[in-house]
Amino acid sequence: MGKHAPCKSKRDVVESLYASLARGDAAAVTVLLAADLDWWFHGPRRCQHMRRLLTGESAGTAAFRFAPARVVEVGGVSGEGGWVVAEGWAGEHDYWVHAWCLRDGVITSFREYFNTSVTVRELSLPAKKDMVWAVWESQSPSPKARSMPGLVLAI
Repeated sequence: MGKHAPCKSKRDVVESLYASLARGDAAAVTVLLAADLDWWFHGPRRCQHMRRLLTGESAGTAAFRFAPARVVEVGGVSGEGGWVVAEGWAGEHDYWVHAWCLRDGVITSFREYFNTSVTVRELSLPAKKDMVWAVWESQSPSPKARSMPGLVLAI
């Protein structure tokens, strides 16, 4: 696990992960992830789709398909960590946000938010009066009569 070529951008690595998952290429997925991947989930328990994909629990069943609508690099200095945030929708009721932390071209940490609005805040930026340093915000759909909890991911 975790022997990915460091010449790709962080965003390229994450997009490769989604492409590998879509193909069902477990060997390619394994190369992109650290053996001790740190994972955290927020949302309904029934929506732990990525966990089921990464552990193989969804094998033989109709697996949830992650097709990101937006993938963006945020925070970190080149080569010294940093995050990639992706978001997407599956139908009218399933909205997801994934935050992937990479070190040396390998995914080391993963945050999954389901049906939750997310704002990413970089703590290393200097605070200024009356200014919030949000480096990424959800573009979640807002269906009528539906609200989602909101969380801040501090990086």
